[in-house]
Amino acid sequence: MKIAVVGTGYVGLVTGTCLAETGNQVVCVDINEKKVKMMQEGQLPIYEPGLELLFHRNIKQERLHFTISLAEAIAEAKIIFLALPTPPGGDGSADLSYVLGAAKDIAKIITDYKVIVTKSTVPVGTADKVTAVMKANTTVEFAVVSNPEFLREGVAVEDFMKPDRVVVGTKDERARKLMAELYGPYVRQGNPVIFMDERSSELTKYAANSFLATKISFMNEIANLCELVGADVDMVRRGIGADNRIGKRFLFSGIGYGGSCFPKDVQALAKSSEENKYNFRILNSVMEVNEIQKKVLVEKVKKYYKGDIKGKKFAIWGLAFKPETDDIREAPALYIIDELLAAGAEVSAFDPEAMKNVEALFGDKIKYAADPYEAIDGADALLIVTEWSLFRTPDFDQMESLLKEKVIFDGRNLYDLDKMIDCGYYYNSIGRKEIK
Repeated sequence: MKIAVVGTGYVGLVTGTCLAETGNQVVCVDINEKKVKMMQEGQLPIYEPGLELLFHRNIKQERLHFTISLAEAIAEAKIIFLALPTPPGGDGSADLSYVLGAAKDIAKIITDYKVIVTKSTVPVGTADKVTAVMKANTTVEFAVVSNPEFLREGVAVEDFMKPDRVVVGTKDERARKLMAELYGPYVRQGNPVIFMDERSSELTKYAANSFLATKISFMNEIANLCELVGADVDMVRRGIGADNRIGKRFLFSGIGYGGSCFPKDVQALAKSSEENKYNFRILNSVMEVNEIQKKVLVEKVKKYYKGDIKGKKFAIWGLAFKPETDDIREAPALYIIDELLAAGAEVSAFDPEAMKNVEALFGDKIKYAADPYEAIDGADALLIVTEWSLFRTPDFDQMESLLKEKVIFDGRNLYDLDKMIDCGYYYNSIGRKEIK
């Protein structure tokens, strides 16, 4: 099948590459000439485990192509995916200008039946808006389909190639058949392609992300309560996670959620509810809890140093919003760095993948280490912010020789409390006993 993908961010590039992997001819289009040239030369603009192999293979076998020309990209495509940004506007609502602008441009070019698929996360009613824009600019037949993505950064390739489910919103029978054919190779083990109307499909994505964000914020509240009553949040997590009605996932407490999806999607659903005169109380609380949680680690630091951290040097392990990605959008690390710098502290940071992105924001305001141990050399304390695997089993003896004091503030609960006692560290984590 011949496919066009408009937009080459995380979603667009993963979508295009994975569609090419099953034999489709895919053309990805982007307005960023530098980025397109980079991809044409075989360079990936993002870090995503497993993507590089598929990317190079499908370019080599001439199934994956890149262009800055929308007309070239969609000329022979039967299905056109819109994988464009929908950033929050000033009021929190999703900005649809990129999606609707692309729809208008496509409408003016098409000469035969096309299926326009909104892969971007969009508010309920967007398919109707895209349809209206298309109809205003073409008399050619087309169908607009909602096909939300459920890709987790860090395992996005696996999620696309072996999805738990595929959600497709359409009332057009021709489009339904094409989408069923397209996704057939990805659901051979029996996982469902769930067809529904466009509005239900659009809401499904927001509902999924908002529910997961709610689980995270709920556990962060439980963690904060654990510290006050002397309970251990890890024990609570294990106790409730064993209940199959609750499940084990998204129950880890920490320093708040970040990334490109949860903050934006929760905010957009709350705003959409408000526009429909409904007060989504739970989501407003979820957002409030998350904003507070991002600063919990800094509050612990300030309390330990009796409110004065001016001139102190802090090492930060982890900058990305989660491991296995270089994405720093809404990453808790950014808030923590801002708070430390504002209080007059120095920061030395290490992350396996995200340092270039952070350097683009902070420049020389902080130091960037070549490895975790260089980051802690001469530091007063270590702050663990992202749970990369290489931070889980460090050499604590080497750390002792480099740190000024044996002090760790752990925002991801990586270490066993008994281990910290044995090693003689001051250790302050989330929702667990403070080790002194």
